[in-house]
Amino acid sequence: MKLRYLSVGILLLSLSCTQRQEPLSAPWEGEADSIESDAFDLFQIEQAGEMIGLTLSGPDTYYDFRGRHLGLHYLLCQEFAQHLGVKLRMEVCRDTAELLQRLSAGDADMAVIAIEADSASPGWKIGEGKPELREALRSWYRPTMMAEMRETEKRLLTQPRVSRRVYAPMLSKGVISRYDKLFKYHSRSIGWDWRLMAAQCYQESTFDPKAKSWAGACGLMQIMPQTANHLGLAQTDIFKPEQNIAAAARYLKELDRELSIVRNRQERQNLVLAAYNGGLHHIRDAMRLAERDGRNPHLWSDVRSYVLRLSDPRFYSDSLVRSGYMRGQETAEYVDNIKKRYEQYRRSVR
Repeated sequence: MKLRYLSVGILLLSLSCTQRQEPLSAPWEGEADSIESDAFDLFQIEQAGEMIGLTLSGPDTYYDFRGRHLGLHYLLCQEFAQHLGVKLRMEVCRDTAELLQRLSAGDADMAVIAIEADSASPGWKIGEGKPELREALRSWYRPTMMAEMRETEKRLLTQPRVSRRVYAPMLSKGVISRYDKLFKYHSRSIGWDWRLMAAQCYQESTFDPKAKSWAGACGLMQIMPQTANHLGLAQTDIFKPEQNIAAAARYLKELDRELSIVRNRQERQNLVLAAYNGGLHHIRDAMRLAERDGRNPHLWSDVRSYVLRLSDPRFYSDSLVRSGYMRGQETAEYVDNIKKRYEQYRRSVR
């Protein structure tokens, strides 16, 4: 039973103590004594300020894309939570059996995946003892909402990822950008060619220090706010060029350390770039699958093919995969584009 149940239990106990001060003949006294302490329906959810959902990883359910949580059912459930005025906490299960077992145990309020055939609701399964929550969902839901939410997600995924000004790939002959000195200085801490870091910056923001993505990534190196907090970059400094580049260098160094098992420096750089874009856990999933299939998990060309396959349920549902579904096409192209631009910079700038 979740900790939030305890706070509601305290509330009920307090109410019970108040009621005992009433005359013994109070008409509601017997009803108060019959209240179950573990009841957690709509009223308690609203009091706790949080609704807990269980789901599975997948393109229509829930996945992480560049720091933004997406998935048709997740987005719809988020809208429902906002309608109720509470936050949504989504927890991902390995399979349907685990999901149903946890729901039955009272670990969550609902299973946010199409399980029950019901045109009057999204098909989600509501936990036992929550008739008010079930009725609230049925009253709120309209059959057209699924199509509307699918269009919302499609719009998010097809719009330009970053809102930015587009600068030329090179400022002038022998000069890549106005931030070259910063790349040269901060790339030393990770032992990278500064031109590789510059190529990554162009891919991220086209050298626009004010760039911001629809997912919330900010600045030259497109750092997410939560990543900035992890790196010690103040939110007030996230758009400042030097602070942003310095934080990105710290993050690249951290990823490089996490992937230190890859001995070849160039291959490790490719995997670090992929992790910077698609997430370290997804890249490790792809590496495990590659190794299982007799491919080289330390070779980007081998791992790349599994990054792409993580959008296929035959692969993202595999027991070796810990982070589920991944939109791998962007990550594969991200690394490819940076490598291509880096080679251009190497030929043009010393």
